[in-house]
Amino acid sequence: MADHPLSRRELLRSAALAGLLLPAAGALSACASPAGGGGGAASPAPTGPKTAANPLGIAEDRPFEVVIFDGGYGDAYARTIHEPLFTGKHGKVQIKHTATKEIAKTLQPRFAGGNPPEFINNSGDNAMDFGALAQDGQLQDLTELLDAPSWDDPNVKVRDTILPSAVELGTYDGKYCVLEYANTVWGIWYSKKLFDDNGWQVPKTWDEFTALCEKIKKSGECAPFTYAGKHPFYIYETILTLAAKIGGVDVLKNIDNLQPGAWKAGAVATAAGAFAEIGAKYLMEGTEGLDHIQTQTAHNKYQVAMLPCGSWLENEQKDSTPEDFGYAMFPLPSFSGSDALPYGTVHSRPGEEYFVAAKSANPRAGMEYMRAMLSKEGAGKFSELVSALTVVKGAAEGRTLTPGLESAAGALSQAGTNVTYFRFRQWYKELHDEVAAATGQLMAGRLKVDAWADRIQKKSDEIKDDSSVKKFTR
Repeated sequence: MADHPLSRRELLRSAALAGLLLPAAGALSACASPAGGGGGAASPAPTGPKTAANPLGIAEDRPFEVVIFDGGYGDAYARTIHEPLFTGKHGKVQIKHTATKEIAKTLQPRFAGGNPPEFINNSGDNAMDFGALAQDGQLQDLTELLDAPSWDDPNVKVRDTILPSAVELGTYDGKYCVLEYANTVWGIWYSKKLFDDNGWQVPKTWDEFTALCEKIKKSGECAPFTYAGKHPFYIYETILTLAAKIGGVDVLKNIDNLQPGAWKAGAVATAAGAFAEIGAKYLMEGTEGLDHIQTQTAHNKYQVAMLPCGSWLENEQKDSTPEDFGYAMFPLPSFSGSDALPYGTVHSRPGEEYFVAAKSANPRAGMEYMRAMLSKEGAGKFSELVSALTVVKGAAEGRTLTPGLESAAGALSQAGTNVTYFRFRQWYKELHDEVAAATGQLMAGRLKVDAWADRIQKKSDEIKDDSSVKKFTR
């Protein structure tokens, strides 16, 4: 064995293979191959002749596997829309379909063993660490897909059919390797029926928002506000969106770029303090111990008036939502007249990540599967089925959209260029874990704003100074 020190990630991966660490611990959730190479040299990926009907040159007689995160969007869209589209052109290619709620836990042994599935929907709280996957060479370069003829028109490249932000956000270290498919819009969700029945108005300023919370609390009708207490991403997303509204887009860029003091910026502290006050005064009782489904179900039962979430919410709750509930969302209210970004600014970005495993047995089939997903039929039917917009331009036009999705689409349209997003959640899972844990403490009143910022900044600085962690910038 070569005499060289192991990096922290390599030590973690080695410990994982020995069964010494839990699958979802920090960087371990990357499920990357072990330092020794993960199962030896891979066999050459199968190929076929490139033709007009097969521009990526996939092997027409080789199977491949699709693994879908069974979360807010379920997996029916893959089984009933995308897989049939693919087999309509490649009838001899067999697809093995797997759905799981535990992506990292399920796939860790396979990545470590060098036999990952070809196509993976890497999403959910147990998602794999994209930064580590990129660092370990597990992400297939999708540039050839971008330059391939689109599914619908051979004279138009795939890259020209999708939003430019999808390419930007799916690029790691200069290489496009992650398909961000669903164009998610975040905001505060409410029942139009509940608001109309009680004469409550959508707030546009922070004073109006807190006054509404107070009015709802005094009414005894329901609790004013909740979030998925067991998954604090839902509330730290909201805090960071408010921080960007107050201080501008550079607030989030500095956080993503691991800048010294980024988490201690005035706009971040102000936003954190604002929501800490909401947590102290207006949170639904028991929020801290509830997961996203429990809080969303309480919302459907009119036990709480408002909750922050992304535009997958309506589909995730479709089986328990009253018929006349009337899902709708509003953007975060303006905090003050000196906000850097105007009212109507929303957090929106392509998300719901998919990738092709570079070291899988048949990666070209995975890329061709993506080409099918990016057709107008594939994307349009996806929007109708799961109530979500996609990155495919014009795919939702003429489709029947649900009330919540219409509301989200309207908010995004009104926002125009006033759109914010952050990327550290995908780049540095350890930082995401720390922000989530600290924010849960903040909202529960067990951590003051200064201590919250200190704790997260310390983790950010540790990652910045850790030479074994690949760094990304925007």
